[in-house]
Amino acid sequence: MFIQPWDASLDEDEWQAWIGEGHDFGQLAVNGLPGQPPVVVPTHFSVDGPDLLVHLARPNSVWKAIGEDPNVTFTVIGDYAFIPGPWRAPAGTLPQNGVPTSYYTAVQFTCRARIIDDPQAKADLLRRQLAHFQLDGDHAHVAADQPPYGRMLPGVRGLHLEVTGVVAKFKYDDHKPIEHRASVADHLTERGQGLDTAAAQQQRRRLDHVGPWKS
Repeated sequence: MFIQPWDASLDEDEWQAWIGEGHDFGQLAVNGLPGQPPVVVPTHFSVDGPDLLVHLARPNSVWKAIGEDPNVTFTVIGDYAFIPGPWRAPAGTLPQNGVPTSYYTAVQFTCRARIIDDPQAKADLLRRQLAHFQLDGDHAHVAADQPPYGRMLPGVRGLHLEVTGVVAKFKYDDHKPIEHRASVADHLTERGQGLDTAAAQQQRRRLDHVGPWKS
């Protein structure tokens, strides 16, 4: 992922906080088998210390590819919006001459995948994930030898993704003048489509932290 200096994460705390705010859905990318394209799987995930936990259906095509090469990438993208050209036109120029762009946050993990097939270990993984996704605990106990989950466990496999590297990108025009960034954030709030409000919040937050960009 190409990252301009002004788009880089301020520090590890920034991207970790963003993930912790509920950005827990991403894409697992696995090297394809010889002569085949990469396998990309959209899925929820949960955090396990510095690592990630995933479970997928046993028929998923990803397993054979992971068996050949356990080095994978997991990418999470959010708070994105299309920015029309007129919003980015420099002061004193025609609005139609402005260059459009995309705003977004992306966190990309490089990982080494370990497949989990042991029934007890899979049950433990699912308990950890349910503790994250169903905080109210409104689900049956997950045990390898008890219904309802016990009979379904053979149909899934777990993945422990050992994170070996992280890059994060917060692309919100931080190299532009303060007045420009504040104006675009206002436009996003006014338009209010899709993730416009979330993108505006990220831009304003970065504006408060970064201020005028200094190389």
